[in-house]
Amino acid sequence: MIDMSKEFLMEKRSLLRLVFFLFSDAIFIAVSVLLAYAVRFELNIPSQYDTNILGIIVLALVVTIPIIYLFKLYNFTWLYVSTEELVSLIKAIVLSFLMIAAVFFVLKDQPVFSGFPRSTLFISYFFIFIFSGLTRFSKRIYLQLNKKGGKERTLIVGAGRAGEQILRNISNSIIYNPVGFVDDDPSKRGILIHGLRVFGKIEDIVGVVKKERIEGIIIALPSAGTEIIKQAVEEGRKAGIKKIKIVPAMEDVISGKNRIRMDMLQDLEMGNLLKREPIILDKELIEDFLVGKKILITGAAGSIGSELCQQVAKFRPSLLLVLDQDETGVFNISGDLNESFPDIKVVSLIADIQDKDKLEKIFSQYAPNIVFHAAAYKHVPLMEEFPEEAIKNNVFGTLNLAQVSLANKADKFVFISTDKAVNPTSVMGATTRIGEMICQVFNQKNSTKFISVRFGNVLGSRGSVIPIFREQIKRGGPVKITHSEMKRYFMITSEACLLVMQSGAMGQGGEVFVLDMGDPVRIMDLAKDLIKLAGLEPDKDIPIIFSGSRPGEKLFEELLTAEEGTVSTVNKKIFMAKLSRVEENKLNEVLDKLGESAKMGNKREIIEILRTIIKTYKPN
Repeated sequence: MIDMSKEFLMEKRSLLRLVFFLFSDAIFIAVSVLLAYAVRFELNIPSQYDTNILGIIVLALVVTIPIIYLFKLYNFTWLYVSTEELVSLIKAIVLSFLMIAAVFFVLKDQPVFSGFPRSTLFISYFFIFIFSGLTRFSKRIYLQLNKKGGKERTLIVGAGRAGEQILRNISNSIIYNPVGFVDDDPSKRGILIHGLRVFGKIEDIVGVVKKERIEGIIIALPSAGTEIIKQAVEEGRKAGIKKIKIVPAMEDVISGKNRIRMDMLQDLEMGNLLKREPIILDKELIEDFLVGKKILITGAAGSIGSELCQQVAKFRPSLLLVLDQDETGVFNISGDLNESFPDIKVVSLIADIQDKDKLEKIFSQYAPNIVFHAAAYKHVPLMEEFPEEAIKNNVFGTLNLAQVSLANKADKFVFISTDKAVNPTSVMGATTRIGEMICQVFNQKNSTKFISVRFGNVLGSRGSVIPIFREQIKRGGPVKITHSEMKRYFMITSEACLLVMQSGAMGQGGEVFVLDMGDPVRIMDLAKDLIKLAGLEPDKDIPIIFSGSRPGEKLFEELLTAEEGTVSTVNKKIFMAKLSRVEENKLNEVLDKLGESAKMGNKREIIEILRTIIKTYKPN
């Protein structure tokens, strides 16, 4: 009901804006023609021109208003009106003038259009342009004249296209008072952009902040590398700035038709400071993989699953099946998808992958072509405490889904794996490695291609370290770290999902793809950066303490075992692990034993069976 009322209000405002501008344009067209004759005849218009005036007004209304509408000058947002609208208005007025001039030439012998001074037509359209422009730019002009008082004095980092667009938009804001720019491009030093100066380089931020009394910073460098953004953040922190906003990555905002707006500004996140190269996707390959297909995503309510749903929907599948046992999560992601992608058919499914009968009914009814399997228990300490649940879900849930996919001849099955499957020290990692083995064995059976994709931690995912640290910082600390030297690979959720789709598209079956995770991040450094992002000082405002490693945890995660190597692929961010062949009979024998042990809840026996099948498993 709330969303519907919001939509109704937005439609009502849009309609009121349309009526207002239509009415004002009609009034000003009539006034412009009268003024043109008044100017021409020095306020003493002869009565013989009454018919001419009426005819010109009617013709101008009939021609000009539809042309202004055609140029979308009734559909703009008043707050973001810009030079693009000004150019469109010029084009509309010139075209209207030319069309009316042509009509007058053709109908020059008609009484209504004969004998009038030609100069009045030029003067009329000059006034129409002035009045139409003023109605559209009046709010912006008013805000520009009254922009100073009580607003946050803001420095924009980056004097390129993004910085210029941000300036134009925040100039109308009730929050920001833009003061100037800094930019490392020497050719921009000292120039004026919409009246504001480029003060210097990024390294000059501290001095600029002090001299210009800056209160906030906006980083408008959507194409810049992480090191430059980090430098800008560090200089801002040195200057004592706590309010730092950032323009998101270029591919998220500018696709040729979109412009950067004030509402796109984001709070600075950890992902902005990760040293990552931009992802290059083979969009044609992914389109061939997903467009028009029926896609099933398990674990769709989770961090990876929900982002996968969003990314997959962009490639126009004929059907998107959203499956999870978390009903609230399914409700939320389905609502988001229906709102963002109204043309995509989304089906919500509440199911447990341990329920094979339910999976068979789903496949029988919908026959998905592609399966992305992201449903798994992932919390390492909990799975150490309840290994039987990890076996039931991560092993036998995966087995159920693989069997049903195979029986129903799905085209591809993409299994989301983890770096914890490599030389595992945890039950969670070991069960995920068995999931990879199941995919290797099942790939040998028929046309269904089974592919595994292995990557590390995802920034900000539910239950991961970043939300935990943020909550601890919010409470005033301390931030608890298990070990000072603990390191992890991190990846942004959207980045991981895009590479999962790319891997699924390029996989021919049987592969375990390894995503390039960049350099591992020390958890200590991560904690310090998060504290600084909150505008605080580590060990001064927020203490950091060490709690000791938890069961199943390693100090450092690997992406490959000592026996494994990698083969490069066409995408430089994706590698393929060289794995030894899995013996099906041996795997089946182990699965039978694991099933019995899980039913009995025999933890010690589960650990021993896992060790027999995964030689590199070393439980701590």
